[in-house]
Amino acid sequence: MNSNRFARVAAFSFALIFAFAAPARLAGQDNKTPYPSMAPLDQYLIADRHAEITLARSAAPEAISHDATVLVLGRHGYETAVEGKNGFVCVVERGWMSPADAPQFWNPKIRGPVCFNPPAARSVLPTTYKRTQMVLAGRTKAEIIEGNKAAFERGELPQLEPGGMSYMMSKDAYLTDHDDHNLAHLMFYAPYATAKDIGSPPAAVNMPHIIREGQPDAYIIVVPGPVGHAGH
Repeated sequence: MNSNRFARVAAFSFALIFAFAAPARLAGQDNKTPYPSMAPLDQYLIADRHAEITLARSAAPEAISHDATVLVLGRHGYETAVEGKNGFVCVVERGWMSPADAPQFWNPKIRGPVCFNPPAARSVLPTTYKRTQMVLAGRTKAEIIEGNKAAFERGELPQLEPGGMSYMMSKDAYLTDHDDHNLAHLMFYAPYATAKDIGSPPAAVNMPHIIREGQPDAYIIVVPGPVGHAGH
């Protein structure tokens, strides 16, 4: 695993809750991206509800996703399609959960199946709801990022909870227009973590990596390989 591939994971890992950029920088990048603004909402929706449930569950092994709550995206936001019983929540996130400077923020093809464990469901998933609410309200990228930041500052969104992690292991995810469109991985939310904490030098190959090292939203990327669809 080389550093460029890890950079791709960082750019398209969806639960990045403190990734903010200045409005001027956002405007400059919009001029260079093939997705400068939001596409019509229908392009982000999955018409087949069962297909979205299956895709969401494919993020984690069946032993986890079978009993997880499953959300689907509708015209008014995410809604519960399946009530779970193990505290995990599986959802297919869209490109607007990417960092502010991700060139495919508005890419309507992005599909990021993710299953949050209970601590992440409580402390990371609320940002998915918040950003999606702003998207459906017609906010611009800059307004979404600033609104997300302001919500944290006002205490409307929770801080990362210890022990939070998520699975993004689906072989059918679409995280980027490049290469094979996917890179299955796990994310462990670790506020203020550094490479030294996990014994992984920045240039290390095939080892866990810290994204946003030393920051309050730091998390560890681990790339073990895809598990395929739940039930397969």
